[in-house]
Amino acid sequence: MKRNWKKYLVNGFVLSASTLLLAACGGSNDDTNDSAAAPAGSGDSATEDVKIEGDVKLWVDTDHISTYKEILEGFSEEYPDVNVTVSAGSSADAQKDLSKDPSAAADVFMMPHDQVGQMASAGLLYPIDKDADTIKENNVDSAVEGVTWDGDIYGYPYGVEAQVLYYNKSVLSEEDVKSWDTLTEKGVIGTNIAEAGANYIFGPLFMSNGLHLYGEDGEDPNGTDFNNEKGVEVLQWIAAQKDNSGVLQASESALSDLSSGKSSAFLSGPWSKNDVKDALGDDMAVAPYPTVDFGDGAVQMKAFLGVKVFGINQQTQNPLAAMALANYITNEDSQLLEFQQQGVVPSNAVLQDNEEVLADDTANAVAQMSQPENSVVMPKIPEIVSFWPPMDAIINDTYKGNIKEAEFQSKLDKLVEDTAQEPEE
Repeated sequence: MKRNWKKYLVNGFVLSASTLLLAACGGSNDDTNDSAAAPAGSGDSATEDVKIEGDVKLWVDTDHISTYKEILEGFSEEYPDVNVTVSAGSSADAQKDLSKDPSAAADVFMMPHDQVGQMASAGLLYPIDKDADTIKENNVDSAVEGVTWDGDIYGYPYGVEAQVLYYNKSVLSEEDVKSWDTLTEKGVIGTNIAEAGANYIFGPLFMSNGLHLYGEDGEDPNGTDFNNEKGVEVLQWIAAQKDNSGVLQASESALSDLSSGKSSAFLSGPWSKNDVKDALGDDMAVAPYPTVDFGDGAVQMKAFLGVKVFGINQQTQNPLAAMALANYITNEDSQLLEFQQQGVVPSNAVLQDNEEVLADDTANAVAQMSQPENSVVMPKIPEIVSFWPPMDAIINDTYKGNIKEAEFQSKLDKLVEDTAQEPEE
């Protein structure tokens, strides 16, 4: 499908310089260029004689600076000719900050994976070729999917993030929380179905029932197939929760409801760990999402998965040094330190079975949720911004009873049509 990406290009952005950089570091047939093609450790014997050097700027979130300064001590020993300056950036604003002036931005920077599609299409991200196999071999499949766009790798994953089920173990047992039915029969889950934000929590229900958001790879703007019998089943399930005494509509009050005993379970991510601990104390327990039954038997309730990534600026003047840095700060040892000091759940496949990670109930549950059968990687397609408002509306109104069952099919037809819309300029 031919698509208009011009609206995502940065005004005045010139690709010729980046093309030259790609030629110097990519697939040139010139023997001299080939000898300097890849950073050390890429598996190319010709690179053993290549000297990795230069100045590189690194942007990380403010509260992570101390951790990466410690990681950089080891990097400097291995790459003494690379001078790294680390400073505060905003991973959430990576696309906006890089677009302002790519030539003045960091060479390597934190970013969320759902910006990969737009940034890669706008020519802002350096495609990762030489370390692609290493990234695929070392990280869980969902993390690799998160940094892949149009068949190419555009970043180095270092963590995964998904919602989990927090619960009061004095009320609910490990067996109780394995299914939505027993969870809501024996306890009360406080969750948001009726307000803004329900899209993130309950949008994946459609994928739980075997449907797709933007196709199987999350990159097809016309690949959403919620408007069929299985989609109607999901809306029927949502509507039924209004009369489920074990479901409490809660948004801002979710944590206070846990603390007061008004509810005994809560769906949220690792960012809520300390708050839930304050609310439940020693009664806090964590588990992967339960199963749900849409009428054809129990299936795994899925969550959206986010991947934490280090991207490389397409206009970096030192691509070899930038790739060496990104590769180092996302290796197994670096991810372990990031987990120990910042609580970021590793994307590294070996670390997900590490004793320290397994011993942390929240991290263990997130790691389980990061498996493909338990989550769906948040699509990176630009059209995703057109998904959130109508998804919220249909979930909210179905739960409240504002949409009748006879309208489910037509509402889903409209939802699918809306999700295919390109974002406005």
